[in-house]
Amino acid sequence: MLQRRRRIVNAVMLSLTGVCTVVIIGILLTVLGYLFWNGARYLTWNFFTKLPVPVGESGGGMANAIVGSGKLLLLATLIGVPFGFLGGVYLAEFGTGLFPSMVRYMTDLLNGVPSIVIGIFAYGIVVAPMHHFSTLAGGFALGIMMVPIALRTTEEFLRGVPQSLREGGMALGASKARTIATVVIPAAIKGIFSGMMLDLARVAGETAPLLFTSLGNTFWSPGWNKPTSALPEMVYKYAISPYDDWHRQAWAAGFVLLAVVLLVNIVARMVLARTSHAAG
Repeated sequence: MLQRRRRIVNAVMLSLTGVCTVVIIGILLTVLGYLFWNGARYLTWNFFTKLPVPVGESGGGMANAIVGSGKLLLLATLIGVPFGFLGGVYLAEFGTGLFPSMVRYMTDLLNGVPSIVIGIFAYGIVVAPMHHFSTLAGGFALGIMMVPIALRTTEEFLRGVPQSLREGGMALGASKARTIATVVIPAAIKGIFSGMMLDLARVAGETAPLLFTSLGNTFWSPGWNKPTSALPEMVYKYAISPYDDWHRQAWAAGFVLLAVVLLVNIVARMVLARTSHAAG
């Protein structure tokens, strides 16, 4: 009787998990398919090479937004990755005591702060003192958002390096700092790199911080000290407009963002899988 009951419970739970999996996959495929259908068919060569056209004219593109997104993500990487990486090394290798615990707590807290709050903070720190919006302010906001994930990712992958490698390096006469730089970090570098890529993909689609910092620009934005456009910001502005042509371009921009994020995730997963296979 007990054995039969266990089989029934097992069959019911297995069926429920299967149904939930199918529902989740179905929702995901529906969203991806809907975005593909409404976005991919509006992609043209002009979309990648032309500037936006005035209201009322059809055509144009988002070349300025594509370049602007690249500049913003480059700045965010230069700001967020070094701080996150060095902080992760400190927590992984020297992280004992009250202060490291406080750093971890504050990092997790910062990771949960809404992006619009980060945008307001960047506005007060960069935009207000400079009295104008800029690419620098947008990159600063996105860089702050990258720090907590970069830090925790670096810490986790460094903690995954076997302790025997550290002991072996120090047994050969190397200092702790040299052991970390030449043994521990190289052993975890692929995992850290994949984590940084996922971090970059996460901030690539952020819109709220850019509305407070880089603002947007319908023209090319030379240098780093002027307002610049970005794909997420253009999607937002075009999607809420009353013009059908802008709606179509918003769908196309959304599809491009999805494709970039998906590509980055695939590459990161491949790097991480190779790392796990090599470790195994």
